[in-house]
Amino acid sequence: MRGSYAILGWGSLLWDLDDLAAKVRGAWAIRGGPRLPLEFSRISPKRLMSLVVVIDPDSGAPCPTHAIASIRDDVHAAAEDLRARERAPAPNFIGAVCRASGFRRAGDPAIAEAVARWCAATGARGAVWTDLPRNFEAETGAPFSVAAGLAYLRGLEGASAAEARRYINGAPRETDTPLRRALAAQDWWREAQSGQARR
Repeated sequence: MRGSYAILGWGSLLWDLDDLAAKVRGAWAIRGGPRLPLEFSRISPKRLMSLVVVIDPDSGAPCPTHAIASIRDDVHAAAEDLRARERAPAPNFIGAVCRASGFRRAGDPAIAEAVARWCAATGARGAVWTDLPRNFEAETGAPFSVAAGLAYLRGLEGASAAEARRYINGAPRETDTPLRRALAAQDWWREAQSGQARR
């Protein structure tokens, strides 16, 4: 990432750059990004109300992230590219750090500081990342916990359940969150996976 603006990823970006594909160069640096607290604690309309992984300092576990170089020479342009791919409703849902200008934008200043340290250590000019907040409580009325997340996933049906399995199982194995570890021990989750594999 030396000399470039990095785009950080830990979920579907790694297998589905979508319209961002024309705006990056090189391959993903697997485990090349900073460690950030991640959890599947956001309900996503884009993913048929599946749980998706977001930065979650309260419930997440520190996980390695991955980095790919943006073709842009401006942090705001790199952030806009990512915002468009994520269909994020506003620029503030994309975190950004620029070493030269000192510009920082993040929902949690500690996350911006961690990314800035990583940029300094790697020689990246800056970085952008998806900074959508967790919304589990706002959507369900119950605080997020591993038990609540398991119950929510178990209650999904049809296309929503299939998308949840596809998304969670497709996330990089380094995205090893408390909920994902708990799912691996659930018979109903494993049985659903076996059923999908047979079809």
